[in-house]
Parts: sequence; C-alpha cells; structure tokens
Amino acid sequence: MFPDDTRRQVSHETIYNALYVMPRGSLKKELIACLRQGNGKRRPRSRGKDRRGQIPDLVSIHMRPPEIEDRLMPGHWEGDLIMGANNRSAVGTLVEPSTRLVILTKLDGTTATDAAIGFSDKLNEVPRALRLSMTYDQGREMMKHAEITQRTGTAIYFADPHSPWQRGSKCAREGVHTVR
Repeated sequence: MFPDDTRRQVSHETIYNALYVMPRGSLKKELIACLRQGNGKRRPRSRGKDRRGQIPDLVSIHMRPPEIEDRLMPGHWEGDLIMGANNRSAVGTLVEPSTRLVILTKLDGTTATDAAIGFSDKLNEVPRALRLSMTYDQGREMMKHAEITQRTGTAIYFADPHSPWQRGSKCAREGVHTVR
C-alpha cells in the first residue's frame, strides 16, 4: 500500500503471525484461503527423523570387497528403480559395470515385496557365478533385501545417502531408459 514509506510497510512474517494467533472463525478461514500455501498451521521444515536407517541389517558399501570397486570382475551388479507415472508402476534396473549388461524387470508395484520378487526372478536367470553382489541405494523398496539374498545367494550392499556416484554405471544408463 505504501511502497515508498518504509515506516508503513509490514513484513510477511508479521502478517502470518497475526493470522496464526487469530481466534477461530469465518474471517480467519477467509484470510487463510488468501495465503499462498493456504495452510492454517505452520509446520516445521524438518519432517521428522531420517527414515533411511530403518532398512534392517543394512550392509554399507564401505564393507564391499575391494575388487568390486575395480569393476574388472563380472558379477557385481548395481540396481535401482525407475518409477512410472504417479508412482503406480516401476521398472527395476540391474547394471553389470564390467560387461555393461543391462537387465530390466517390470515390477507389479513399488513395494518392497514387489522389488524382492522382481529382482530375485531376474537375478536367478543369470548364472550363479555372475551374481555375486548387488549395490543399491537406501530406498524403501529394498526393505526386504534379505529375501533377495536368500533366494539368489547375492550379497547386497547399500550406497551412502545422497551419493549416486557410488553406483556410477547405473546412474549413467538410467537416463537412457527413462521415457519422457
């Protein structure tokens, strides 16, 4: 209202504080509806504790044998999920870095059970000598990684959070398979 008079300007923080302390009523609802986000309550930026650590019996990527890092010996896979529209469908990706072999598996859904079944079925199609380990991110779809290990005999290691370079081959190829 008074762009040139700094004494008459009100910060957005003052406006929000006034609305949040206002008692219930139709005026408050009407004013809150005018806010950019339309939220009647303030929520903290943090959404609670980090839930990535809830994967049971997680084995860190730092526990892998050194020969996996060299990417010379075949049989050490990198896996991930490509989510479909509205997260209703998914495709599992398995990349073998030394041979550059890419295996895709259509999953029935995006749950941990769907991922365990899909990855197990595809890994079992590969000869036992060529399915020694798999490195994955810490996504919730791998909560049942022990089932994959039990069904296939493949050791599963988890990359650090927010560290896609630890699975470089997978990340480089995933863009090729993503349909935009």
